[in-house]
Amino acid sequence: MREMPLTQHLEELRKAIIRILFILLFSFVLCYTFGETIAEILLAPLREALDHEEGGRVVYLGILDKVLSQLQVAFWASLLLAAPLWFREVWHFVRPGLYAHEARVIGPFIFLGFILFCLGVLFGYYLVFPLTFQTLLNFGVEDVTATISLKDYLALSSRILFFLGLVFQVPNVLLILGFMGLVTDVGLREKRRTVFVALAVFSAMLTPPDPYTMMGLWI
Repeated sequence: MREMPLTQHLEELRKAIIRILFILLFSFVLCYTFGETIAEILLAPLREALDHEEGGRVVYLGILDKVLSQLQVAFWASLLLAAPLWFREVWHFVRPGLYAHEARVIGPFIFLGFILFCLGVLFGYYLVFPLTFQTLLNFGVEDVTATISLKDYLALSSRILFFLGLVFQVPNVLLILGFMGLVTDVGLREKRRTVFVALAVFSAMLTPPDPYTMMGLWI
């Protein structure tokens, strides 16, 4: 572990933030270039669910909706696709503040964090989305046509996938905190009920107003 004054820490943080911003900017331009392809990938689970709905379709309601949708998709997709690079920058910033044995042990957790992030995205895309769409489209009154806003759907689906990737970091974070002695199994058990309620509130804030999506994210 290197001893550095506060000003040097702040300087390293500034450089790390600048590098991350450049990474995200380049990734955003790349994702915007392929925005239509990414949007089609995001729309696939919804379209598959709408195939079972007579007359169900995705529409855009404003003349700028397609442009705004592509911008939003490019933003969230850039965070997802550039994850390995900004994970690496975060690790390079944190590593000098660790002892050698801590860096050797925690290093693999950074790689595990990226794997968990990808698993969270895949979990949302292949499990949460299909189940949620089928449930919501079949819920309630019948003989109505589903008309889904393109802009709202793409923005919501992109956010959900990104935050699911972050939510899947919870086990990794707890392992790291446990290794550093900041949390214990006894302390976690004592706060379990509070954590369950807090995660339920967090899930309700990130999902649409339906219990199925909220429960999926909460679990």
